[in-house]
Amino acid sequence: MTFHGGPDGGPEPRYDFSSNANALGPNPAVLAAVRAADLSRYPDPRYGALREHLAAHHRVPAGSVVVGAGASELIHRLVRLRRGPVLTLEPTFGEYARAARAAGVRHRTARSPGEFLDLLEGAAVAFLAQPNNPTGELHDRAFVREAARRAERSGAWLVLDLAYAPLSERPVAAAAFRLFAPNKAHGLTGVRAGYLVAPAAEPAARLAEAAPSWVIGAAEVAFLRAQAGVAARTWLRGTLPTLFAWRRRLAALLRERGYEVQEGAANFVMARLGEDADAFLRARGLRVRPLFDKGLPEWARLSAQPPAALAALAAALEERG
Repeated sequence: MTFHGGPDGGPEPRYDFSSNANALGPNPAVLAAVRAADLSRYPDPRYGALREHLAAHHRVPAGSVVVGAGASELIHRLVRLRRGPVLTLEPTFGEYARAARAAGVRHRTARSPGEFLDLLEGAAVAFLAQPNNPTGELHDRAFVREAARRAERSGAWLVLDLAYAPLSERPVAAAAFRLFAPNKAHGLTGVRAGYLVAPAAEPAARLAEAAPSWVIGAAEVAFLRAQAGVAARTWLRGTLPTLFAWRRRLAALLRERGYEVQEGAANFVMARLGEDADAFLRARGLRVRPLFDKGLPEWARLSAQPPAALAALAAALEERG
């Protein structure tokens, strides 16, 4: 497991490019709701009012909404419930593979959209991140539609992981099971809460039944309610132009110094910094997300950060030569 975005036993970095949280956060409207939560009482174990609130936000029946302790917990729950092969399009978020290993099921990997479609028939659960992590790539609508069609025909559960959809520069195609992890978009990654919108009530009920009691607490309930509100969404929309400008400046900074960069639609980029970059930068108060665990040992993921962080990164890379 690669640690990033939080304490890892080393010195705290001055600037953390390893976390993909919205660098303009935390969202004040959501933070106020979390701080005002009544922590003296249990929340409703069925999360009835919260599920109705989220269902109204997405214009779906409340019975199709499943609450969880972040996207990772819901990923593990999906895999445990299905108990069959897991399919991913690599490189991608490592929690899908971790869930397959934890459940003792086969993990099948595709290296192209065409191969992913071909392998769908034998999958129990298939994951597509929209935009993808770590590449930032946004899968096109035709591919997503075809994947949803083949999954429905074969009985696979196609899960669109939309953790970075609110931080995408372009519209996101979604279908089938939709997984939401809004804490990144609102700059509150310390609040571990997420939810899933299933295509029908029956799989949603099975997923809800598979959860532990009180899977999230009162602070997380307050967070999920608030992030769907008008004030929270207005703040988020207002941050995006600045965030994408910072991402473009980050990509330009790296390219100007001769590094290969992959820039997608999300608030982060991939750069070929070399295998020693993580240690070199960490010694200078900067942290990036190395990608050796994804078979990309020379690459790192870096998120959009404010000008002071970009200046510190530029100075460190100049020193490196």
